[in-house]
Amino acid sequence: MIDLYFAPTPNGWKVSIMLEECGLDYTPHLVRLSEGDQFEDAFLAISPNARIPAIVDHDPPAAWGADPVSVFESGAILLYLADKTGRFAPDTKDHRARKEMIEWLFWQVGNQGPMGGQLSHFRNYAPSDQRDYGFKRYLGEYDRNLGVLENRLENRDWVLGESYSIADMLIFPWAFIAKPLGASLDAFPRVADWRARIKSRPAVQRAIDLFKGDQNRGQHRADNNAVLFNQSAASLRAKSKDAPPK
Repeated sequence: MIDLYFAPTPNGWKVSIMLEECGLDYTPHLVRLSEGDQFEDAFLAISPNARIPAIVDHDPPAAWGADPVSVFESGAILLYLADKTGRFAPDTKDHRARKEMIEWLFWQVGNQGPMGGQLSHFRNYAPSDQRDYGFKRYLGEYDRNLGVLENRLENRDWVLGESYSIADMLIFPWAFIAKPLGASLDAFPRVADWRARIKSRPAVQRAIDLFKGDQNRGQHRADNNAVLFNQSAASLRAKSKDAPPK
């Protein structure tokens, strides 16, 4: 059994997609970001960066010992689950393929994801009188990353070639929400086709429907929710509670 600490965001979807694709038995726990669940002591013990997603695996591989294993950060979680199941990643003995996979995982968590996250903030959550510069800046960076992905998908169906992998799962969510970010895939037909292929997978549909009614659709913004936005290190500690994550 795996406990998934989750909110219905692109980063959360990365892990729910992998769990659904693998058919692993898991229990989802909604982390109410707007209410500060992510700052509770019990959650910080699992995810010290106070971010979702995170997992606790109560049945880890034998090599890890008998104690439960907690993992935070979406890329690390997908790598852990791929190694646990032996699925959706190149064999560890295929060093070149493994190297390419790691490159694209790092590209996503260091480039596409952060640029998409900042674009989302300035498109949807920043004060209306402070949006323009940030939106233009991060829309340009988001589009640049779409161009990188478009080039990568030339003459291949999936990021790593012939096989759907955790690289696709990690990258997909931030391409999936291009329209709500104010971006367009019209100039990136290979990305659009790749996105459609992934979106059509039943496991992906189940994953993105998880806690769908609890999505932040603009009701929690920087000007009305100081728990979700504009945190300082001191305020993180002040908001920490003794209760376990919900």
